Order: sequence, then structure tokens, then C-alpha cells
Amino acid sequence: MARMYARRRGKSGSKRPFSFKLRKAAPEWVEMTAEEVEKKVAELYNQGISTSKIGIILRDSYGVPSVALVTRKKITGILKEKNIAGEIPEDLLNLMRKALRIRKHIEVNKKDIHNKRALQLTESKIRRLVKYYRREKVLPEEWRYKPETAEFIMRR
Repeated sequence: MARMYARRRGKSGSKRPFSFKLRKAAPEWVEMTAEEVEKKVAELYNQGISTSKIGIILRDSYGVPSVALVTRKKITGILKEKNIAGEIPEDLLNLMRKALRIRKHIEVNKKDIHNKRALQLTESKIRRLVKYYRREKVLPEEWRYKPETAEFIMRR
């Protein structure tokens, strides 16, 4: 599939083996139970680790190939169930952090037109994602992205 803002094509991220797509249950070699995985997810999240890194840690250190296969829930679902999930989704937070970094760079380097364009594209992605999350009822209907509020949210 082509990139949205570039005229190139590329592969986005890694792909799971085909056998995992057909799988409905966890492999028999996984040693952790669903309850242990849920406890470990909550423990890692309370240490300040993001949900995507939690999945990587569980895969690499604990031998859990997929949290969803073991627990029948995604990591964010487990966190919501335990009432410890953040109010703003992780992908939106990452884009907001990126926009803030670009803004700080532009304050110092006012003639950097390439990063001004990068800021436009990043904020466009943020607005599109906010529109999706409001439609899916993840964010409240009145939630809007503003750089000033984003800076306040990142400081917390």
C-alpha cells in the first residue's frame, strides 16, 4: 500500500507467521496462565511501561507470543478491566509527543520549512485519529486537540 504523504510504497512493520493467523488458542508451549499474564500486564503498566512495550517484554522475556491468544483480551482491554488504563490512547499520545517535539524544534529553528510541513502532517494525523476515537466513543465528544493542552497533558 502506498504512503499517505509520500509517493513511495513500503512495508509497514513486521508480519506474524501465517500459522498464528489461523490459531484460536495459545500454543501448548506457553507456560504462563491467563491470570499470570494479566497480573504481569498490570504490574508492568504500573511501572510506567507503555502497552506496546509490554507486549514486547512479554514476548521476549516471558515467552508469551500473543497476549490476546492467551487471555482472549488485548492489553488495553485488560487495563480497562482493572481500571488503570489511560484516558487517552497510546497512539494518540505518541503523535502528540511528536508534535510537541517538532514545535520546540521550530521555535529554535524558525526557517526550517521541512519540519513545519512535518508538523502540519503530524497534526493532521492527530485530528484524524481524534475524529476516529470520538466516533468510537473512546474520547468524549467535546475533546479537541490543542497544542497548549497537549503540552499540559504530557507534563502529567
